[in-house]
Amino acid sequence: MKHFTILLAALSMCFASCAPKSNNTDEPVQQKVLVTYFSATGNTKAAAERLCTLIGGDLMAIVPEEEYTEADLNYMDTTSRSTVEMKNLDCRPAMKAFEANVADYDVVLIGFPIWWNTAPRIINTFIESNPALAGKTVAFFATSGGSNLDNSDQVFKAQYTDLNWQNGLLMNDVADSTITCWYGSLSL
Repeated sequence: MKHFTILLAALSMCFASCAPKSNNTDEPVQQKVLVTYFSATGNTKAAAERLCTLIGGDLMAIVPEEEYTEADLNYMDTTSRSTVEMKNLDCRPAMKAFEANVADYDVVLIGFPIWWNTAPRIINTFIESNPALAGKTVAFFATSGGSNLDNSDQVFKAQYTDLNWQNGLLMNDVADSTITCWYGSLSL
């Protein structure tokens, strides 16, 4: 019985850590959330839609000025558009006008497919095009065929120090409860 009580207490603490933050009243803190994403093949779009369904918020795509073709995404081709962009640290692919006003949000979640162990360069374009991100809570979510999110988190936290970066989430095959727990763990 003693072990059962200890186990129950531990589980309660785990679930409590996943609960939304509050402002010391009975009302949960209401944060305005933007779930934005770049998706070249549709995988990250599906992850963003799922995330938005689970946590709420507004959904908005980061759309390149010139869509990526299958040939552009061929990472085996050293002359493909995506390979050339990723080899150039200063590359900032043009994006279409972003419809949402980032200044209106408290939390901005940025999704992308991992390319060459980091975020596609269009994510830099998005961040640098939105100075209103400064001071906001920002976190990545990503999809990947085999990489993790660690490199992107480290690179962007070092590169954009004026943002309130939180730990990201790799969305491959994760349970809904993992997603909501991750969101609940953000410093909001």
